[in-house]
Amino acid sequence: MQNAVILINVEKGAIRSVAERLADLDGISEVYSTCGRYDLVAIVRTRDFESLATLVTERLNSVDGIRDTETLNALQVHSRHDLDAMFSVGL
Repeated sequence: MQNAVILINVEKGAIRSVAERLADLDGISEVYSTCGRYDLVAIVRTRDFESLATLVTERLNSVDGIRDTETLNALQVHSRHDLDAMFSVGL
């Protein structure tokens, strides 16, 4: 299993459309719109490095509106917390 975080900047006015297209791609489990230096953060989980490479170098290129990306390939997991619990605001 390969895990990665992809930091994404998009064209003005394209955050929602790019996020929706990314969320439909196999291997991308979540897409967050964010404040700060990057517009979107995609959480990626693929079966192997080759699948991750294909996602980053080919399938992301097919999404119109992406200006640039930075991929952070995870080396080790240091927490086993459920992502839903981590991002829950207790509503």
